[in-house]
Amino acid sequence: MAETQDPAQVQQYITGLVERARKAQAKIELATQEQVDEMCTRVAWAGVRPDFAKEYTEFCSQETGLGVPAHKFAKQMTKIKGALRDMKGRKSVGVVEDDKEKGIIKIAKPVGVIGALTPVTNAEATPFVKAISAIKTRNAIILAPHPKAQKTNDRAVAQIRGVLKKHGWPEDLVIGIEGITLDKSKELIKQVDLILATGGGPMVKAAYSSGRPAHGVGAGNAMIIVDETADLKDAADKIMRSKTFDHATSCSTENSLAIQEGIYDRMIKELEAVGGYLCNAEEKAKLQKGMWDEKGALNREIVAQSAEKIAKVAGLNLPKGKSFIMVEETGIGKGFPFSAEKLSVTMTLYKYKEFADAIELVNRITTHSGPGHSCGIHTANELRVKELSHKVKVSRIMVRQPQCLANSGAWTNGMPMSMTLGCGTWGGNSTSSNVTWEHLLNYTWVSYPIPSTQPSDIELFGSVMYED
Repeated sequence: MAETQDPAQVQQYITGLVERARKAQAKIELATQEQVDEMCTRVAWAGVRPDFAKEYTEFCSQETGLGVPAHKFAKQMTKIKGALRDMKGRKSVGVVEDDKEKGIIKIAKPVGVIGALTPVTNAEATPFVKAISAIKTRNAIILAPHPKAQKTNDRAVAQIRGVLKKHGWPEDLVIGIEGITLDKSKELIKQVDLILATGGGPMVKAAYSSGRPAHGVGAGNAMIIVDETADLKDAADKIMRSKTFDHATSCSTENSLAIQEGIYDRMIKELEAVGGYLCNAEEKAKLQKGMWDEKGALNREIVAQSAEKIAKVAGLNLPKGKSFIMVEETGIGKGFPFSAEKLSVTMTLYKYKEFADAIELVNRITTHSGPGHSCGIHTANELRVKELSHKVKVSRIMVRQPQCLANSGAWTNGMPMSMTLGCGTWGGNSTSSNVTWEHLLNYTWVSYPIPSTQPSDIELFGSVMYED
């Protein structure tokens, strides 16, 4: 972070931004649905225009030093277009529900000024997705970037503000914090009406303890089950594509696999065939030393980097053509760092015997790291999907899909497109949903009198009334 500033100056700076945002938001509070939807479309197009998006995503990768430019471009295309698709034709202005039977009218209204903390790992698409979500709901938004993505955020905000200005809308509906510091982020979340916190654990916790309403995320540490009924070649391909996408910047990426013992060796061969490299015991020890320091903190030099760079940091001799690294593990928890989230193209392999053992592995690992986030399964047995869904404490389960390409919404599933994945109370979050524009609304409920719906006691209690 930039050097600490005088608290009074920080407070004055953020207060100024919030005041500007409030004035802008007041000007569109009574905008029509048609006006709102048109502006969302224009801002989204500004983010995916090929001439802008290609250079912008390349710049993001260069500034942050993370991920793969081509993958960031693909993410930009998918997430912005997907978010627009999900909100197209959906009402966010005026009466959104009119239930004659219950005598209830539900009216959607803005929350005001939103403070959005954006992560360095997804610095490219996040500002655009959050901006169109705010505009869809007639809110203003102030974007607080990670310091390593300051210039990327500046470019995104300039692009969006240019569109707003061109079409006569207040530019200050979207404001970016300049010269970001930890103090500025902390001050922002004290002053706004609602916080969207996507990023590191400390800032998410700060958002929840700010005294302001907040939607935050929990840590990811996705565990994927591969059982004996799975199509192993298909599973390996999907796991590889997800694990290596943008060098595993996503919190949804496959961190560990639980593989049934009868297919364990065959599955490893399939993973090796698509670019996996399995470490021996000596190499695993070197990798662990390179990935974590003595206090157990993840080495930032390996986060969202190529397998070649990770191998170099760890002193491994990685063969050519290998795009992700695998280690075998039996332990979970403190003392077993490979059981936690790794934010890298490194994947941990566990072996299980019975399906109940696989479910136990998922629960133990997610409880240790990543509670409430997600898991996945490759199986042809639908009963196992149902059993898993009832017995694990996660917010989303991907079935026969590339985990990180599916969790936050994809063209090939029905998950809402989002850059913010709630983990429920398991992960200390207020929601277990993919956070979208629908979470940025207040509602006024108008109630009319209706004929009495009071049931008789016998209808309510039945035979219980006659017991004892």
